[in-house]
Amino acid sequence: PLTLPSGSLPGSSSHSLKYSLTAVSDPSQGLPPFIIPGYVDDQLFSYYNSSSRKVQPRVSWMEKEDPQFWDTQTKVARVNEEALRAYVEDLRMCFNESEGLQTWQWIGACELQGDGSKGGFLRFGYDGKDVISFNKETLTWVAHNPQAQIAQRKWDADSGRNQGTKAYLEEECIEWLEKYLSYGKEMLLRTEGPVGTVSGGTEADDGTETHVCRVDGFYPKEIDASWRRDGEVWLQDNSRGSVAPNADGTYHYWLSIRIIPKERDHYRCHVEHDSLQEPVDMSVKVPESNLGLIIGCVVGAVVLVIAVTAGILVYH
Repeated sequence: PLTLPSGSLPGSSSHSLKYSLTAVSDPSQGLPPFIIPGYVDDQLFSYYNSSSRKVQPRVSWMEKEDPQFWDTQTKVARVNEEALRAYVEDLRMCFNESEGLQTWQWIGACELQGDGSKGGFLRFGYDGKDVISFNKETLTWVAHNPQAQIAQRKWDADSGRNQGTKAYLEEECIEWLEKYLSYGKEMLLRTEGPVGTVSGGTEADDGTETHVCRVDGFYPKEIDASWRRDGEVWLQDNSRGSVAPNADGTYHYWLSIRIIPKERDHYRCHVEHDSLQEPVDMSVKVPESNLGLIIGCVVGAVVLVIAVTAGILVYH
């Protein structure tokens, strides 16, 4: 593995604060009717459910807050629970589902980019599919399902609530995000450099090779990794995964490419990350099977030369 050199460039990554509510129609299944976990940069930091009706910390950097802070957070969560119940009830009426287990999802989030720009969104889902979302620029709701249009018209008419939703996403949520980033700065504002590897490749029947570039152990989440041919971004015959978390809070990522063996020297896996002083390029390796063949040929040639030389000496 190649440990990529770390650097001290100013961070350009984004940070986010997200609350993800899940509501179930049948609590007898063993689940609380409402669950509201909170995340900062994908890290679970708080948890609330309608059974305990208390907000609880989930990370060490939030445990230092005094009981009064958590009491206040609990009061806010209870108010939000009632508001979200009203939203979900409106949607239930639209879908007219009265039997079986239904699951409703609500996600509200704000984001602060490295350049200071801000963003935010709010959307509802039903059994894993998007149903309706809020457009904070027009202060209107967008139905992604014909059945949600009844709720859309009702919610569009409540201009006061829509103004409040916009203010939360653009102002209040950002203020909380900045506060939480200051609390957990040792964890959330750190940088950890990626470890990169490029596999030796696997051969296909058509004579091409597939090589996989893996980068692991990096933080923050944002990373720019691409295949390049002679220094230019190369998108043909590419596959890639999603940036995924590791157990230690860092992330990993992979991307693959299919190439003609004789063109290996033209390709590099190019990696850019906040922790790196400069971008790193990793070369494509010869597949192990081919390497063994090459070594075998070289050894065979050497043995042949030795044998011929020995024969000449014996002859003389």
